[in-house]
Amino acid sequence: MEGIRGGPQAAVRDPELFEEFYRRHVDAMTSFVARRVVDPHTVADLTAEIFLAVLDSAHTYRPGRGSETAWLYGIARNVVSSERRRVARETVRDRRISGRRLLEADDIARLEDKLDAESPGRRALAALERLPAGERAVLELIAVDQLTLAEAAAALGISQVAARVRLHRARKSLREQTDSAAPDPRGTHLSYVTKTTGGEA
Repeated sequence: MEGIRGGPQAAVRDPELFEEFYRRHVDAMTSFVARRVVDPHTVADLTAEIFLAVLDSAHTYRPGRGSETAWLYGIARNVVSSERRRVARETVRDRRISGRRLLEADDIARLEDKLDAESPGRRALAALERLPAGERAVLELIAVDQLTLAEAAAALGISQVAARVRLHRARKSLREQTDSAAPDPRGTHLSYVTKTTGGEA
């Protein structure tokens, strides 16, 4: 997908361009978040945070390092990771509810539909938990989020060669898990992940 004219830097200076940027990417970012969390309010909040982060980070975008899409996925990963760290530190669960903005019933229904649609992706991500973090990150972006190898490398800030090596190792580990594992009643869908990444890198 080609980026908007002038890239993110131009978008944050022009409301019309930013609206175009938002419309172009909001569904992909909502899906990205919905594969990683299970609550519609959190999906809405984190998706909004991704685009707020774009406003603060637009000056960091460099076309030579990767596509607009890859850059945005890098931001999305940071936003979701920050939320996970925040939740891990949170000791009083009610604090997470008290600060939420209210969603209309239609908004909740739409996000619940998105969560349902992304449930195979969440199961696939669960299957990756035993992989080393670097290998898991590459495989998540390629197999689950459908980025190219180049886009995944750019989103992670690594070379394509490093991404290819990590992907190869991740596929090998998953094949070994698939070969040795008994049928899983929870449906972690290892086969989904290995099939969607294709053959050898």
